[in-house]
Amino acid sequence: MHDPETLPYSLPALPDEEAIARARLMAARLRQRRTCRSFSDGPVPRAVIEAAIDAAGSAPSGANHQPWHFTAIASPERKRAIREAAEAEERRFYGAAGGDPKASAEWLEALGPLGTDADKPFLETAPWLIIVFAQRKGGIAEDGVTQNYYVNESVGIACGMLLATLHEAGLATLTHTPSPMGFLREICGRPEWEKPVMIIVAGHPAADATVPTHALIKKPLEQIASWL
Repeated sequence: MHDPETLPYSLPALPDEEAIARARLMAARLRQRRTCRSFSDGPVPRAVIEAAIDAAGSAPSGANHQPWHFTAIASPERKRAIREAAEAEERRFYGAAGGDPKASAEWLEALGPLGTDADKPFLETAPWLIIVFAQRKGGIAEDGVTQNYYVNESVGIACGMLLATLHEAGLATLTHTPSPMGFLREICGRPEWEKPVMIIVAGHPAADATVPTHALIKKPLEQIASWL
């Protein structure tokens, strides 16, 4: 058995009252987060995006291999290329390209209350696109050979921390998952052992941005939690 080098665990102790207050305040802040589909083209400092990605990089991961890569895109040319490729896949998904849609009738019905379609202008309008890649291999050295573990779980946690940090910074966000999305690897120049997971759109909401009322429906605590 390994005897790893260690450091003391460091975390300030809080009185119960303060711990409860902090947890409730964070929960209230995060419950204000809403997916935005109408963005302003107003600039967002790169330092904000850097801090959010830095926070995501502190997420727990299998064997501490940190199997993720985040490509932050502000280039209008690359954003345009991503939009064109994504919309081509979306037209096939919704059946807007002619022929039967890739999505099932049940899936399309579930999306109906959200008002989504094949048009994705936010991919060009928003100041930042963050492309999230899952590294199936590579380890900390990113050698493309070492096996990574619990990749999906690790990357999912990192994305949640990224979204929470962007929200705390006052930015609107959207997660977009065109399928298939191998084109993102080519546009971003990433290696073949990395799998594109999602596009996180980040910026300020447009002045006339709205939220579907359906998106405000959240399961109550009593439904999503059990106490044993």
